Amino acid sequence: MKIYTCQDRLTDIMTCIYDAWSEALKVGHNQIGLKKEPIFQQTMFDEYIHVDGDPSKAEKVIRSIRRSISETAYMNIYYTSLSADENALQAIYDFLRVGFAIGSTVVGQYTNPHVMNLLELRRQVSNEAHHFREFARFQSLENQVYVSHLEPTNDVIMLVGNHFANRMPSEHWMIIDDNRKTACVHVKDGENYLRYLTDDEFSVLQKTESYEDEYTDMWKTFFHSISIEQRKNYVCQRNLFPIWKRKHAVEFR
Repeated sequence: MKIYTCQDRLTDIMTCIYDAWSEALKVGHNQIGLKKEPIFQQTMFDEYIHVDGDPSKAEKVIRSIRRSISETAYMNIYYTSLSADENALQAIYDFLRVGFAIGSTVVGQYTNPHVMNLLELRRQVSNEAHHFREFARFQSLENQVYVSHLEPTNDVIMLVGNHFANRMPSEHWMIIDDNRKTACVHVKDGENYLRYLTDDEFSVLQKTESYEDEYTDMWKTFFHSISIEQRKNYVCQRNLFPIWKRKHAVEFR
């Protein structure tokens, strides 16, 4: 079997699908596999083929999905491409095999395991993005730029960023994914864009969490003052706001 691999970026993912599909037309889809990098352990009898991103190939795949299947199908695929699941890329490929065969009705084929697998991954990504939209905390740096640090399982900072672009359009801010060393940057009255940080940039930005201002203190005071001692329920609190997500929450520091 030929295993096509690529970096965890949308352009690379779509290019990987393009090259894998082209080869599948020669050898059959069952002889093709896809995985995101890094690959920690290669299987002995498979051939691994690295694919670099090609914007023209990626655009062809995206255009074909939107035209031949549907816009809804593309959005499901886009969300799934953000998943950290090791089989997310294969799930997209399997979904496309069904989608290109039957068209726009594929999103309603709930009895098809390939469709349900993709929709489940999409749901996980969407739920995590929604969770971090509620719990993202921003630090004000000299009243000029707001910085938020997150450590999501899935690559959701652009989804979170789109939410805040509608609510803080006239502010400079950035949301940093500490796991992936990437940042969603928003310029005042401008558009969001994704920035891959260098080690030096990330090291500097990590220090921003130590900054505090009057609003930080006010929020901590408010958080503790509204609590009712008799109604504290730490089990429920951990279910709604897991401990691993509290690292960057001001009120828990």
